[in-house]
Amino acid sequence: MRAVVYTRPGDPSVLEVAERPVPEPGAGEVLVRVAVSGVNPTDWKSRRGAAPPGGWQVPNQDGAGVVEAVGEGVDAGLAGERVWVWEAAWRRPWGTAAEYTLVPARQVVRLGPASFDLGASLGIPFLTAHRCLTAGEGMPDRINAGAMEGKVVLVQGGAGAVGNAAVQLAKWADATVVATVSGPEKAQLAAAAGADHVVDYRRQDVVAEVKRISARGVDAVVEVAPVANAATDVAVVAPHACVAVYADDGTGSLTLPVRPLIGPNARWEFVLVYTLSEAAKAKAVYDVAAAAADRVLRVGPEAGLPLHYYPLAEAADAHAAVEAGAVGKVLILTSDA
Repeated sequence: MRAVVYTRPGDPSVLEVAERPVPEPGAGEVLVRVAVSGVNPTDWKSRRGAAPPGGWQVPNQDGAGVVEAVGEGVDAGLAGERVWVWEAAWRRPWGTAAEYTLVPARQVVRLGPASFDLGASLGIPFLTAHRCLTAGEGMPDRINAGAMEGKVVLVQGGAGAVGNAAVQLAKWADATVVATVSGPEKAQLAAAAGADHVVDYRRQDVVAEVKRISARGVDAVVEVAPVANAATDVAVVAPHACVAVYADDGTGSLTLPVRPLIGPNARWEFVLVYTLSEAAKAKAVYDVAAAAADRVLRVGPEAGLPLHYYPLAEAADAHAAVEAGAVGKVLILTSDA
């Protein structure tokens, strides 16, 4: 089979397409013929980090395809099912940038008739968004229709992949969603995702706009740029609100004022899917799968998430696009599964 592999850390040029034997599933494992592989920021950050522990690594955590075979102890009924895959490359060599990937059974989820494009876009962005929306004391720990009725959510960076996922999940749960963006084009994307209110932080006062929408503030903040947005977040948190930070904006150390945050019992939570508790991951996977089954999750420009396609041979270009901040979702077409 063809697989994208790197043997040393570095820029996208370390990625190369190589021939590898199709792996056989062991006990508790599932072999998936991958149709589409999704690229996330953590994929290129891992590639630039330490050398692969086993000497080689197929990148990318997310993907979608068809179950080719199952190992001992796995439901044989999975064979032939269309599935989405999450966290494939976490501490394992078989990522999804290949014609086949090998993962533990718990990391494949039935996709049903939904598109492979959607399936490859679900994993890390939607699981991250789920945790950000449910981490707070004042928020439900599960997401479903009506679960966030009466809640107000601020999504900082509503045009990004996680921002888009947070908007879609929060709207499914009937929250009022305010999204911030950096310009008119991204405003259109956040609105397409379903945001009730879109604020251009370069042209508008975010605190004033949020307070106009909700005088008491917001119950949850999904935060992409914690240092740059700290003062805004402090000013808009409602009692028992949680600011969930899922990215490092690289602008320095985070400093928070104590007194303004004690009164509302505000919470700052730092979110990385890979190191979440197994219980938190299981809840997120179940709820995201339910939302997909209800056909409330969407991808594409009409959903505020433009799709950018690359063939397997151009995986390096796909990684470079994500690293450069491509707006939307970058997908690698790996086979015709």
